[in-house]
Amino acid sequence: MYGDDEEQTSWTASSTFEDPSKELDLTLGDSFNYSNFFNHRTSYVSNTDTTFIDLSSDMKPFSTLSNPHDRTPLSATSNGSANSSYPLPLSNHAHGRDTLELPTRSKRVPPIPTRSQSALTSCSSSSDLDAVSPPVSHLTPPHNHPPSLLRSRERHVPEPTVVLTPLQPTSFLIPPSSQTPSSSPTTKQPSKLSSPSSKTSLVPSEGEDVDAFHVRSTYAHLDATGVRGDGYEEGVERTRARIRASKGSELRAEAALAGPSEKSRDLEARELNVLSSLDRYGFFIVPSHDRLVLLPSGPLVKRLTSVRAGSKSAPSHAVSVSSLPAASSPLKEQMRVAKWDRMLEVLSRDSGGNVESWGIKASKAHKLRQRVYKGIPDRWRRAAWEVLMSRFSKSGRKAIEKLGSHYLQDLEKPSSYDVQIDLDVPRTISGHIMFHTRYGLGQRCLFHVLHSFSLRCHQCGYVQGMGPIAATLLCYFEPEKVYAALSRLHDNYNMHTIFAPGFPGLLQAIYVQERIMESKMPDVYAAFKKHMISTTSYATKWYITLFANSVPFQTQLRLWDAYLLEGEDLFVAVAISIVWVYRDHITSSSANFETILSLLSSFFVPEDDDSLLSWIERMLGNKKLRLQMAQWRQDWAELVASGKDSEALL
Repeated sequence: MYGDDEEQTSWTASSTFEDPSKELDLTLGDSFNYSNFFNHRTSYVSNTDTTFIDLSSDMKPFSTLSNPHDRTPLSATSNGSANSSYPLPLSNHAHGRDTLELPTRSKRVPPIPTRSQSALTSCSSSSDLDAVSPPVSHLTPPHNHPPSLLRSRERHVPEPTVVLTPLQPTSFLIPPSSQTPSSSPTTKQPSKLSSPSSKTSLVPSEGEDVDAFHVRSTYAHLDATGVRGDGYEEGVERTRARIRASKGSELRAEAALAGPSEKSRDLEARELNVLSSLDRYGFFIVPSHDRLVLLPSGPLVKRLTSVRAGSKSAPSHAVSVSSLPAASSPLKEQMRVAKWDRMLEVLSRDSGGNVESWGIKASKAHKLRQRVYKGIPDRWRRAAWEVLMSRFSKSGRKAIEKLGSHYLQDLEKPSSYDVQIDLDVPRTISGHIMFHTRYGLGQRCLFHVLHSFSLRCHQCGYVQGMGPIAATLLCYFEPEKVYAALSRLHDNYNMHTIFAPGFPGLLQAIYVQERIMESKMPDVYAAFKKHMISTTSYATKWYITLFANSVPFQTQLRLWDAYLLEGEDLFVAVAISIVWVYRDHITSSSANFETILSLLSSFFVPEDDDSLLSWIERMLGNKKLRLQMAQWRQDWAELVASGKDSEALL
């Protein structure tokens, strides 16, 4: 990552102190402990009598919707309501990223906003929320706009001098016991929290790769300092750049760091304009997709039955769509909010009176499936997802708390995947304000979640498809709960088999999909065979990312609602629904390898989400078909055991 001839560089923030001895060294090290760092009441004090900086982390959920029954709900404070469209970024806010004399790199996209009055999705601490949140009725779900990210504090502190020293891959960083970096993601030396008077420095664990340590230490530095313009600015690249000891580089790096006044300052007019341009989910940039095609509702009127090919003169190309649809509120959402309010019940509260866990009232349990398929109201989605995962995994609050502690413990450990995770973080849901600023709170939380999760299962480690899943969950949960959710998806929803080497769960899902196509759409199956199109060539990204990169965000949320209810069969049904809609295009006389593969590799824009979900509900409500799907999964396991699986797929 760094050349051997590069010198060590020091970034020094402008100081209000004339005495150099009052500079605050924020280098983080073996005395830095994430478990204590994420304790929201912990403050770190410099080794002087007069300099103080509050480094308490703001780690509440990245949620466009806070807990409907929290005693401290959040409200939007922007000067305009969230737009229902995907507007382009405003010209007065989209600055080009300032780099630190970088070599040529691919363009970077960065994460989330952190302000007192901002109406963004949030990871803020409870003390921050209390400072600005007006009291709201206990039984009234909060407004649907994203809550603010960071809140002002009454205490004002002077700007300290922050000395950040980028680490170079020189021999002094490599532990004496091993000059060769280890590939193991788990080796570490335990961290201890030093006294406030001692300086801290994050040191590499034994055998830790130097580049991976540079990434990990950079995120630790920025957890302590924050970044300026979080959610509005592009940010400054630090881990993929060659940092040279130039005055310009130092000034740009210094300017990108947040000061103590960052949380409490008033928002500028351009920042308020950005907030007013967000859609209801926090997107302000139209995601770039090569092929937007319409997924029409007409074919979804008919249930899944055995059908023959349609007209041979049917077009081989689907109808193109010029832009994504507006993310508007469903017409019946307010009515459904009230129904979910009556259906859910509080199971436990924390010491502050906020809800810790939810349940379904016994008298309403029979309505759960129907209401999930009709669409969970977005302000209830956090609570509903928690309930659905707990019911499916048969686990509760204690299991979530245990997984949360594992998350914090694993933050202390190095991972051999850190460099790759850092490469993927800035290109994950890049159009969302939480993940816009490089090294902003959203990107840092995404890195931490993926870092810890890469250590959970040594067989799976980290794969790129985990990023969009974790980022979506961060829109509704705080990082430790996202880690717990990923763990339950891994353990109970069989995502382990999707992520494991060789992707055995992916191949099993594809086998089931092909058996359904063969039995219900024999002409379509024959067309795939004729044109030598393997299902893996177009469906792999569907299953790996749970359709996160294949449908609009609001459609993805609806599919995930049903997935958390039904389990792994859901995405097989989604795959079948897409093939079912385009069956006439696939069997057309003008269809060929290129047209079919291009069509099924497109970004699908449903004409009507309700029609799509209703079709899937009817398909998975067919008990005979569900039994067949279970049998086909067993058949696949037998084929794998006998070594005949390679011949069983298209």
